[in-house]
This record gives sequence, structure tokens and C-alpha cells, in this order.
Amino acid sequence: MKKILVASVSSLFLISASVSMAAGDAAAGKAKAAVCAGCHGAEGISANPLWPNLAGQKDAYIVKQLKAFRDGKRTDPTMAPMAKPLTDADIDNLAAHFSSLK
Repeated sequence: MKKILVASVSSLFLISASVSMAAGDAAAGKAKAAVCAGCHGAEGISANPLWPNLAGQKDAYIVKQLKAFRDGKRTDPTMAPMAKPLTDADIDNLAAHFSSLK
């Protein structure tokens, strides 16, 4: 019984750690997001139907997509060069910023 309890608690910690991937600084992300505003809007709402809204997007999704653009796993002529110079910290910060917007 004790082993089952320990295993269950350990599993919960692993799940919660993987769910909140981005432990970024939203304020730093807001400063970095100035270049994103041209397409995604100053408040994360795009005026163009071809570009996604980022406001309120889940942080883990933003992290995954930006890393995919940066690492060449996902391609786009605009996003790939924008994401290429981003560090993991930059990506976490951007994700924290955009996910905090409503």
C-alpha cells in the first residue's frame, strides 16, 4: 500500500512538471514581444486572418511551436528566421507573456 501511495504521488509531480513547461518571466516576454506585434498584434490579437492570435494561448503550446520553428522541425518563411535567434529563456518568457493575456 505504501509503495502504491509513493508511486501515485511521484506520478503527480511528474505530470504537473510536464504540464507547466514554461516557467518564464512575463514582463521580460512582453519586452521581447515587441517584434511579434507586427503580425500577432500588440495585445496578441492578430488583425490578419492568416496569422494566429497568441493571447491566452497555452504556454506549453507556444514553447513547443517556437522551438519547432527555431530548430527547423516546423517551417515558415516568416517565423523560422524570427525564432532562430531565440534562447530557451526567451521562448519561456514569450510563452509566459502571451499565455497571461486575455
